[in-house]
Amino acid sequence: MNSDRKIAVVTGVIFIIATVAALVAAPVDSLLTGTDYLIKVSANASQVTAGALFYLIAAFTSVSIAISLYPVLIKWNAGLALSSVVFRSIEAVMYIAAVVSLLSLLTLSQQSANAGVADRALLQAIGDSLRSVRDHATLSAVFAFSLGAFSYYYVFFQSRLVPRWLSGWGIAASILMLTACFLSLFGDSPVTGYALLILPIALQEMVLAVWLIVKGFNSSAIASESAKTNMKAEKASLSAA
Repeated sequence: MNSDRKIAVVTGVIFIIATVAALVAAPVDSLLTGTDYLIKVSANASQVTAGALFYLIAAFTSVSIAISLYPVLIKWNAGLALSSVVFRSIEAVMYIAAVVSLLSLLTLSQQSANAGVADRALLQAIGDSLRSVRDHATLSAVFAFSLGAFSYYYVFFQSRLVPRWLSGWGIAASILMLTACFLSLFGDSPVTGYALLILPIALQEMVLAVWLIVKGFNSSAIASESAKTNMKAEKASLSAA
């Protein structure tokens, strides 16, 4: 198995791990709704802790996708290859910030359960602020994800490393995700509420993951790019001579 084939398989596996981790963690979000969310969080401490762990896994694997693709994408477009790494790194940082807020809410909920009536009002206000921070960090993460995904899907489309119907789907789906982010930002509502705009990218990434594991990158596209690189090197050496 050559290096490009290994990168394709590893990237496909990471796509699956990131998606599964995010799906497993997602039920935690339902605990943060309503005015009694501190009571629900305190009563489901183990679920919140497990959710935080899976969100961390999703964060680290998200940036790993761009990093694993970088050695391949840089051959076609160095700027967009770097852009994908930068934006997905920002995504990971924002998700980590959201996890910190979630764990802080867990601590706060446990304090609230043992607090007096007067103190609970203050703790509720602090909790509302932490919940707001988590929502905004999550929105920032999804913004960064959309831009990072668009970067490598555009290179895929440009290079034909994967079929154009698949990379084109990724471009369109990342734009829909970006649209969900703007609607969330100006509508002051959670980005997770725009399921119809999020679903296309979720499905596309699973199809891409399976394609990369089973088929890998387009070998003719890689061979063509390698030939161009060799010709440029030969011309450069002749010019130097």
